[in-house]
Amino acid sequence: MGHTSTPEFCTFHALRIKGFATVETLGEMTGSDAATVQLHLDGLAAAAHAQFREARSLWQLTPDGRAAYPAMLDADLDGADLVALAPLYSSYLELNTEFKTLCGDWQLRNGGVNDHTDAAYDAAVIARLVNLDGRAQPVLVATAGLLDRLASYGPRLASSISRLQSGESNMFTGVMCGSYHDAWMELHEDLILTQGIDRSAEGSF
Repeated sequence: MGHTSTPEFCTFHALRIKGFATVETLGEMTGSDAATVQLHLDGLAAAAHAQFREARSLWQLTPDGRAAYPAMLDADLDGADLVALAPLYSSYLELNTEFKTLCGDWQLRNGGVNDHTDAAYDAAVIARLVNLDGRAQPVLVATAGLLDRLASYGPRLASSISRLQSGESNMFTGVMCGSYHDAWMELHEDLILTQGIDRSAEGSF
């Protein structure tokens, strides 16, 4: 079993990753039901660490919440084996380079926007994504073996592929819809925050 996080921290951490999020999105990220996530958010709001934006029905951290986050993260990671996480992150970055190319191929074709009318072309790009996911899943299993809170990413990515193969084209690169891209980028941010990496210095996205 990997290093365990409290459910309350998982909600706090997920909100830090997303910036803005619904209760449902945070539930998908943390594996908690909506009622439990709401309780966590209410606690964060009582501590002035989170606020609800009624106009957009989204939660976000307050400046105080963002300021409190580093110490909360340090406490969460006490005893975790971050040294063992580093080579797994290197494997992720190699796959990330390939994934960015795939996203471009999905969105663009022959110098223009891919209108997804060519089923054979789309199927070929999806097949390449399936191949990439097959190589990513063992890496994700290994990361979850170090940190329990990373365990949701593998199943979420697999679910996005299943929906994509069933015809939901937004499940590849759609934004804020639970797409493969959403989960993949959240994983990247999670790994960066967990390891204290400066994204701009690393030059990755």
